[in-house]
Amino acid sequence: MEPIFENRIEAGRALSPRIAQSIRDRNALVLGLPRGGVPIAFEVAVALDAELDVFIVRKLGLPGKEELAIGAIASGGVRVLNEALIAELQLSPSLIDSIAEREQQELERRQQLFRAGRPRVPVAGRTVIVVDDGIATGASMKAAAQALRTQGPGRILVAVPIAAQQSCAEFRMEVDEIICLHTPALFVGVGMWYRDFSQTSDQEVQQYLEVAARRVRRT
Repeated sequence: MEPIFENRIEAGRALSPRIAQSIRDRNALVLGLPRGGVPIAFEVAVALDAELDVFIVRKLGLPGKEELAIGAIASGGVRVLNEALIAELQLSPSLIDSIAEREQQELERRQQLFRAGRPRVPVAGRTVIVVDDGIATGASMKAAAQALRTQGPGRILVAVPIAAQQSCAEFRMEVDEIICLHTPALFVGVGMWYRDFSQTSDQEVQQYLEVAARRVRRT
């Protein structure tokens, strides 16, 4: 299987025209899920001439097998759990609480770091486009969507360059619209569809947000 995208920047540029077909709101807000979703969200925001911010979600990984998500937490105190998996693994509430507490500390650290004193961009009444580099299980994106609902957006659109077919289909019940540019039949993982899937650094996220903030101040 050959990668579809060279890197996240190319993926963002490929995704942008498809989003533009669905957006008629000149006051739309693009939210990137750090860290990998931010370079893609930046390209979308530039293409739409829209504001950019981050919305932070932390996956709750099983200790020793952190890639296995038992749930996720998001800004605003939202916690989404995979109840079926938790029951199957017979995980105790205290273990889940300890995992969530650790990830909450990291979530708060990133909020302070990425925004560098800038306030959160208002969501209420706006069309919000939530962008990530892909959807596998959908736990992180589901937590983001549920947390955003509490802030009263006018409409939530989720957009990703690549997604598992089942996850993309299931998500249509969670948000107002979902755009999955590619849904390969054999998915395996998000990273395999990028030639360069190197980790986005905290510094890169800060830079994207600062450039986006300067663009808004100039307009």
